[in-house]
Amino acid sequence: MNNNLQSDSIAHAVGVLNKEDVIAYPTEAVFGVGCDPDSELAVSRLLTLKQRPVEKGLILIAASFDQLKPYIDDSMLTSAQRETIFAAWPGPVTFVFPALPTTPRWLTGRFDSLAVRVTDHPLVIELCHRFGKPLVSTSANLTGLPPCRTAEEVLAQFGNDFPVVIGETGGRLNPSEIRDALTGERFRQG
Repeated sequence: MNNNLQSDSIAHAVGVLNKEDVIAYPTEAVFGVGCDPDSELAVSRLLTLKQRPVEKGLILIAASFDQLKPYIDDSMLTSAQRETIFAAWPGPVTFVFPALPTTPRWLTGRFDSLAVRVTDHPLVIELCHRFGKPLVSTSANLTGLPPCRTAEEVLAQFGNDFPVVIGETGGRLNPSEIRDALTGERFRQG
């Protein structure tokens, strides 16, 4: 893949994110659709696109743990719980943390918690660094259709003008595992 083409698609994606709109990008297993987690308008556009109810809550994907700190309360974690989490990150494991009281309901839905992941996908890391914060991340697919694994599949489902970061997924077959940060309970197998 031409690095200039990837860099151009990331720059374009950051511009779209700054306009409170939705983009698609490769993750560890499938393409994700995402937006600015601090923009209610952007999240509303994403939920409408996915036909997903706000009550279900969303996942944030980040380049670093520091990017997630404005949204989660990690003060209750023991050192053993921190070790477990940081042993899995960066990587394809999502952890559900207690949300800070300031975390918007359009992210947490009906929960007092928020699912978050520090990715090891190089394009998503660069995207989050260049955007300066985490992204909302949910699988790129319309309701009832399988998640997209290529940019071509994203364009086929969402239209030829949909903004897509060009690149390959990480090659994993399953979506990220989801675990409770406090109890270790597994909500979804990875």
